Amino acid sequence: MTNSAAAPNGSDPAFISVGEGAAERRIAVRARAGHAPGLFWLGGFNSDMTGTKAVALDEWAAERGQACVRFDYSGHGSSSGAFADGTISRWLEDSLAVFDRFATGPQVVIGSSMGGWMALLLARELIRRGGEARAKLAGLVLIAPASDFTEALMWKGFSPEIRRQIETEGAWMRPSDYGDAYPITRALIEDGRNHLLLGGAISVGCPVRILQGKQDPDVPWTHAFALTERLPCEDVVLTLIQDGDHRLSRPQDIARMLAAVEEIG
Repeated sequence: MTNSAAAPNGSDPAFISVGEGAAERRIAVRARAGHAPGLFWLGGFNSDMTGTKAVALDEWAAERGQACVRFDYSGHGSSSGAFADGTISRWLEDSLAVFDRFATGPQVVIGSSMGGWMALLLARELIRRGGEARAKLAGLVLIAPASDFTEALMWKGFSPEIRRQIETEGAWMRPSDYGDAYPITRALIEDGRNHLLLGGAISVGCPVRILQGKQDPDVPWTHAFALTERLPCEDVVLTLIQDGDHRLSRPQDIARMLAAVEEIG
């Protein structure tokens, strides 16, 4: 894996190379220097680092002189690769590569939707490494966390016809309320089964704050409750927003996110 230097926010992103051979891809990163704890953004499925919450987090960090890292998974935004080639394993590899390259010292990791699952997987990997990592977790802020979504929120809810299409043709184009239809591939579903967390206790070793909209059509609020039951850490707070949707990008939602980050940061 080769690295290039971080670029200032507002200019072109920096890029790092992740993977080898045919799987190699260039990951776009915007890393803002500043004081600790650093903020590390993990975006959602089919989202990029120019989204409302990611930009608001970066601007807030700039005002405070705080370090902040955001990036695009492969097949997303400014990073290379095809979205259809993405899997949880591949996007986790992207996340770990960026974290290892750009994060130093205590970090508050903020994960939105799929990024919430990624944050938990990243925490598990850091615990597995022990004291080897140069960065450590100060806390997690999870926004509508879609843990195990490929199985619990996709596969189990698909009709027999959709399942059959994915199994026989390798993909199904899923309509979206937020833009164009996008592919759900057999590789994504099958690989996701290697990373399921909700079947047992989830150790993260740091405080956790969860923001969940009651009106979320993509990640039911009951899914967030199921996650809290798997987190053995005592310092876990779930905030249920009665009129909140999946994106939680309204000004009042952004304010809640930043308050949660500040509380544990």
